[in-house]
Amino acid sequence: MAGFETIKHIGTNGGGFFGTNAAHPFENPTPLTNTLHILSMLLIPSALTVTFGLMLARRRQGWVFFSAFLVLFTGFLAWAYAAEQSGNPLLAKVGAEQTLSATQPGGNMEGKEMRFGIAGTALFVTTTTAATTGSVNAMHDSLMPMGGFVPLAQMMLNCVFGGDGAGFINLIQYAILTVFLAGMMIGRTPEFLGKKIEAREIKLVMLPILAHSASILGFTALAVLWPATDASLANHGAHGFTEVLYAYTSGTANNGSAFAGFNANTPFFNTTIGLAMLVGRYFTLLPLLAVAGSLAAKKTVADGPGTFPTATPLFMGLLIFVVLIVGGLTFLPVLALGPIVEHLQMLAGQLQR
Repeated sequence: MAGFETIKHIGTNGGGFFGTNAAHPFENPTPLTNTLHILSMLLIPSALTVTFGLMLARRRQGWVFFSAFLVLFTGFLAWAYAAEQSGNPLLAKVGAEQTLSATQPGGNMEGKEMRFGIAGTALFVTTTTAATTGSVNAMHDSLMPMGGFVPLAQMMLNCVFGGDGAGFINLIQYAILTVFLAGMMIGRTPEFLGKKIEAREIKLVMLPILAHSASILGFTALAVLWPATDASLANHGAHGFTEVLYAYTSGTANNGSAFAGFNANTPFFNTTIGLAMLVGRYFTLLPLLAVAGSLAAKKTVADGPGTFPTATPLFMGLLIFVVLIVGGLTFLPVLALGPIVEHLQMLAGQLQR
């Protein structure tokens, strides 16, 4: 099992030997192995930023990209931990003890292993969907509404570390979009790594952003209208919608994890999720390869007084802002129909399962 787990996590595959995946004691017996799993998932995606800096002799640029990854990851991790540790207010009303103490981890322990607790589970949930691995040490279907928001949002952005190269190339597309927006604001032709960013590159960059979002939103909309979908749901209302949304988000983002209460083993879901996987892999990668070819063919331009430096904390902040704004404008409406409205229903005491 040790050899299998190493391959599974370093290669960001995620398929478990046992049905319960990394929640099984043979696959993940202790908090120490849990930590090794997490480090393995992040090993290659994080190292690629350093590799990028060394290959281009721009080490600071590589560290800026790594810092952008880390800031996004830390923010989502804090969100997931807070959501799970706060527990379920509906259970508090009936006297269930959810307070952190010396004898129990407190919070929402449904679907989690006692040996990992809230912290070890929240870190694994955030990592496996940030690194698009798909391995799980808890049932994501049992997460609190805002806890489930985190893996969904990370897979929708698909650039928080990401898989072995996939997350980094997606961050590069947002970096190109960022320098384009910055260049438009100062009235100068945008430049990135000494190459001019022109209309061709921006059109190619927007294709994977549109393909990724169209796959998730389009297939989810089709599934909601499909008459047989109701039979695949273990829950209804906002949570049932989140189960469907999660399935297509996970397929498109090359993740593989699932909300456990959803039965996707039907001809319709096998076909549409398979198509989502194809769109998420090829329709997003091919345009970015075209961008790389286009930039490689251009002459390098020397930095001038109007050049916007991209190896600075200012650029890192602007890059994160663009990622969140573009992702937020694209996916916030559909997230509002799922985990956000479920969270509001929970606070109002009207949660439907």
